[in-house]
Amino acid sequence: MREGLDLPEVSLVAILDADKEGFLRTETSLIQTIGRAARNAEGKVIMYADSITKSMRVAIDETRRRRAIQDAYNKANGITPKTIVKGVHDIIDIGKATEDAGGKGKKKLTKNEREKLIQTLSAEMRDAAKRLEFEQAAFLRDKIRELRESKEL
Repeated sequence: MREGLDLPEVSLVAILDADKEGFLRTETSLIQTIGRAARNAEGKVIMYADSITKSMRVAIDETRRRRAIQDAYNKANGITPKTIVKGVHDIIDIGKATEDAGGKGKKKLTKNEREKLIQTLSAEMRDAAKRLEFEQAAFLRDKIRELRESKEL
């Protein structure tokens, strides 16, 4: 459950054996995993461990540092944190909307159709980024890149 997942409804993250050093227990991995709960205004993280490792300490300290910066920014700009609300269907619909653009055996697009689709997807990508839906924006960016690179469509 690290980067690349857009699961705003996650409000509790439990890290079992957090004191066992290894691939998913490095400071970077712990910070990324802890960050999943940060997408929810009421998010919490529980790390189960017998002792606090260096990786855990760094992750906890970094999380606190980032939270302090975010809290200061929110107060300075009058922002009240709220949980992102996005259904699974919103993510699936984006995939369906752009599938035709690069799918095998699909209708080939004319140059004008391709350019129009690129413009539409570019606008959707910018809107997704403004809504802080970065996974969706990245997906659209990749589809746009495929369309621009493809000579067949």
